[in-house]
Amino acid sequence: MGYEITKASNGQFRFALKAGNGEVILHSETYVQKASAQNGIQSVQKNSQEDGRYERKTASDGRAYFTLKAANGEVIGTSEMYSSESARDAGILAVKTSGASTEVEDKS
Repeated sequence: MGYEITKASNGQFRFALKAGNGEVILHSETYVQKASAQNGIQSVQKNSQEDGRYERKTASDGRAYFTLKAANGEVIGTSEMYSSESARDAGILAVKTSGASTEVEDKS
């Protein structure tokens, strides 16, 4: 359980938050600088406990997902796609549970 920083094929960085079972429950956009990805992790740690920071959404194909936003409204993480709203809500609960983790594995 915790965060993982990786380097994409284009040289940019991104992070993922993993649940205790190792499944990715939230991922970031890509960042040019590793420090920006690290700042994104700090933002998730800070904002993941506030229910009002989650935007519950439905994709055009009907699958449910969510985004986590910072206080300024900027998206700091996006979930995977879920088959139902209840599964999405369980994903939000998982982020609330794991989001405060200070464990960061740098695989970049």
